[in-house]
Amino acid sequence: MGVLGVGIDLVPASRVDELLSRHGERALHRLFTESERKRAAEYAHPSLHLAARIAAKEAAYKALSGDGRANGVGWQDLEVHRLADGRPGLVFHGAAKRRMAELGATRCHLSLTHAGGVAAAVVILE
Repeated sequence: MGVLGVGIDLVPASRVDELLSRHGERALHRLFTESERKRAAEYAHPSLHLAARIAAKEAAYKALSGDGRANGVGWQDLEVHRLADGRPGLVFHGAAKRRMAELGATRCHLSLTHAGGVAAAVVILE
């Protein structure tokens, strides 16, 4: 099967720091699943970890969009988790899962990186 969608995104950790200072727990609960919040709490400086998750979700949304029919996909519909071998992966819930089915996508590749206070993510759907 060929590539059905590609997305990329960059998020500065400073943007997450600002978001959390302005909206606190409300932002955490809106943007991240319970398991994402728990994992971030394990880090001394969670903002870079959370920035990577936001970048992953934005990149996934872009990969799902294509023709604009991903409009109903929300933050909680996309969840970053760690695969058994340590690589990051995405779990699609609700509207994101339905959109994957519409596209006929069966695989998702996620790459995360960060440097200099900026997190980046690339998503490829097959």
